Amino acid sequence: MSEVLDIAAVAALVGDPARANMLCALLDGRALTASELAYAAHITPQTASGHLGKLARANLIVPAQQGRHRYFKLAGRHVAAMIESISAVTAIAPPRLKPIRIDDAMRQARMCYDHVAGRLGVTLADALREHGHVEFADDGGVVTPSGEAFLAKFGIDLSASRQSRRVFCRPCIDWSERRAHLAGAVGAALATRLMELRWIARKRDTRALTITPIGWSNIERTFGCSLHDHTVHARPALRVVAG
Repeated sequence: MSEVLDIAAVAALVGDPARANMLCALLDGRALTASELAYAAHITPQTASGHLGKLARANLIVPAQQGRHRYFKLAGRHVAAMIESISAVTAIAPPRLKPIRIDDAMRQARMCYDHVAGRLGVTLADALREHGHVEFADDGGVVTPSGEAFLAKFGIDLSASRQSRRVFCRPCIDWSERRAHLAGAVGAALATRLMELRWIARKRDTRALTITPIGWSNIERTFGCSLHDHTVHARPALRVVAG
């Protein structure tokens, strides 16, 4: 019974629109100030303070002091996974009187805590699977020998990813595309590498991502896919062009 009450308490916290907006604003893994979170939640800073206190006491977010500023971030990947899972359920739930609109930029590419989601994330996952680089199951995923070679040439050190305590490779159901993108340590490493190459970039005040001008052609050529129609092409020869 206690467990049921705990679930209900967390659900009530997340169920408030202002707090839900705050949690979603933190889904890209960054730390934000109370003022930034108040703006994301469309509430006053005074009202935001109470909401942030409730989220912190429930261990859904953690505060961090830096100089005169106090920042807040999600308490961990488990909280991000919970929010994304709720989003996936709401995407297939009966529609409300006023349909939910998904911003085009968010639908195209966004951060799902520390890995890439949206059309870009799904397209990359599809390409890696079609070329035999990763394999997904309902409860996890694996990187194949060809995938290890491909990612190593792409500049991703899988040995470092394996040493982390998190899940190595897993599918994550994309709430806007309703198909899987790549998560886990491998998904995070892929996102980091794409940013290092400046093929993708964060957008300010949102977790949406921009595919840069040099990113479009390089991603399509490297991963053997089309970002316009989700088509996966024949396996390419890896050629990374940094810019």
